[in-house]
Amino acid sequence: MWLILNPGLLTERVLPLPEGLTTIGRAEENSVYVPNASLSRRHAQLERQGEQIVLVDLKSKNGTFVDEARVERQVLRAGAAFRCGEVSFKLMRPASEPKPTYTQELQTRFSPGDMEELLLGTHTQGNSVLKLRQAPPSDGRAAEKLQVLLKVSQLLSSLGPIDELLERIIQLVFRILEVDRAAIFLVDPSDGTLRPRVARLSSGEVPSGDFYSHQIIEYVRTRSVAALFADALQDPRLEGASSVMVQSIHASMCVPLKPHDEVLGVLYVDNLSQSNRFTEEDLEFLTAFANQAAIALESSMLSQRLAEEAVLRNTYLRFFPATVIKKLQSTRGAPLERVATEVTVLFSDISGFTSLSSRLDPLQVMDLLNEYFPVMAEIVFRHEGTLEKYIGDALMAIWGAPFPQPDDADRALRAAVEMQHALARLNARWRTEGKPELQIHIGLNTGRVAAGNIGSEHYLQYATIGDATNVASRVCSAASDGEICIAEVTFQRCEERSWPLERLPPVQVKGKQEPLTLYRVDWSAAPAR
Repeated sequence: MWLILNPGLLTERVLPLPEGLTTIGRAEENSVYVPNASLSRRHAQLERQGEQIVLVDLKSKNGTFVDEARVERQVLRAGAAFRCGEVSFKLMRPASEPKPTYTQELQTRFSPGDMEELLLGTHTQGNSVLKLRQAPPSDGRAAEKLQVLLKVSQLLSSLGPIDELLERIIQLVFRILEVDRAAIFLVDPSDGTLRPRVARLSSGEVPSGDFYSHQIIEYVRTRSVAALFADALQDPRLEGASSVMVQSIHASMCVPLKPHDEVLGVLYVDNLSQSNRFTEEDLEFLTAFANQAAIALESSMLSQRLAEEAVLRNTYLRFFPATVIKKLQSTRGAPLERVATEVTVLFSDISGFTSLSSRLDPLQVMDLLNEYFPVMAEIVFRHEGTLEKYIGDALMAIWGAPFPQPDDADRALRAAVEMQHALARLNARWRTEGKPELQIHIGLNTGRVAAGNIGSEHYLQYATIGDATNVASRVCSAASDGEICIAEVTFQRCEERSWPLERLPPVQVKGKQEPLTLYRVDWSAAPAR
């Protein structure tokens, strides 16, 4: 499903709508960040479960509207439009890639024609290696070069894989210039070195080995200048460059690929048979050509990076709050490597769920869970916890991984209390709608675990493994309907202790020889100030 922001306007954006919660607001931690003054910091959210999408207003100041009627909660279908404050949105099915609705093709007499109309079929000998068609020697020739560059910009404008773009650039070099060899080098961001990415002979074959001069490409890269070596064998700048002699380089041009201040790489061409083959006009044109190529390359790199971040974000959206996702994107997911760490684990289970499932239709049960789980997940994320998994009707969340915080135990306890209060509000609404009410029991435990990605190449899940998670499940089982119980270690880690805590008699649980010391949280009492 796609979410269209500002449909029909020049500021239109097309965003994927993943499963689960998508928040909209003026604060940067939202899934959809819109810096518009009419939006609240956390304005609204979309709850998606398959094809079912529910729009929920988060008590925004300027309201959320469907068909110009202000709504608090509204089920939406594909094609539905809604408005948050003054910002419009629209839902679209993924049957086809959504296209902008505000553009149309525009042809004028200044639009470049086909490349074949701009270039000569065969190159005629002359001072320049440009294959321009016959034109007057002054203004007409300049216009012809501009037309070629406009066409180059058009041919390189479509986004796609970087390797495909590099191939298009090289092919255009040979179509436009009479050169023997050409190559593109890109800067490797990992170590800052230039590495060849694509190289061709004029015949279209891939050359064997390094045919270029390392001294030439480093000269251009380090100085960030376009350079013409009309007679490479005699050029004092290349004194001592053995590759010039070994590779029989008579003339060469090399220009930086530099869309702005940063050099992304260099474009290199040479001639093997004739010195003084290239002119200043050729270097000027190649520089302009390289500028167009660099802009296209930068756009392609940005598109690839955004695509990777979108995949990363959609994958992590199931587990982590927006603040954690932002950190993971800045570190390229490095903290998800396997580590041993201390976490506070929260287990929440629906009381009597088996009996409830036997009385209701399966679709009713699913609808109930689809209302219940998004509310609980949002609470976990609000307190910066990691939503590890759903286990049937149970929910498991952790605090302390992938990024630990000094008050993880307090955050987990606050989340547990808020869950109970949120369920009370849900029950009040369900009661008016004639739906069954739920009770949950929650258990918290703190301990050491191994945390990190587990699974196969095609399906990864962030998980914690260790006895601390098992004990948290046992603590949850020991809690009665509507109760929150915490283990001794969690009690010691909590510094706020905002709610009354009652120490319970030792509890024997499955899998443990020694009984557990547990504390019951009086979550219904007002927190201490």
